[in-house]
Amino acid sequence: MAAQTIESLDELKTWIGKEAGVSDWLTITQERINQFAALSEDLQWIHVDIERARRESPFGAPIAHGFLTVALLTRLVGDAVEIRVPSKLLVNYGFNRLRFPAPVPAGSRIRARVTPNSVNEVSGGGVEVAWGVVVEIENHAKPALAAEWLLRMYF
Repeated sequence: MAAQTIESLDELKTWIGKEAGVSDWLTITQERINQFAALSEDLQWIHVDIERARRESPFGAPIAHGFLTVALLTRLVGDAVEIRVPSKLLVNYGFNRLRFPAPVPAGSRIRARVTPNSVNEVSGGGVEVAWGVVVEIENHAKPALAAEWLLRMYF
């Protein structure tokens, strides 16, 4: 699926409150989960011990770290929406909301649905975009992640 291209701040503002893009599906492999576990030093068995997770976990399989899903937002949102507004700098400013309604079992596919909620000027010559992001799990009723992610663009 091709990213929705947005050429200007004025065009971005026309998308406020409307879904601007949907990313491609991304498979969350056990290898990716293990790599994130090693990087983050979060080696909890529910993520990395396949057999124990199958036996003892309420999910019946290893699950991805919630923060792995967060870490993939840059990729997922970039797959969904391409902002071609010339800027010097793009900064992750944090979250107004962040929830993990459902776990992501190893082997699942996820994708993001992206909606700009607001675009506001900030001091220092920039704008803050509040992105509504819902990360879906293929064939699951509940999303893996629901968030309002704040990104700042400086010109």
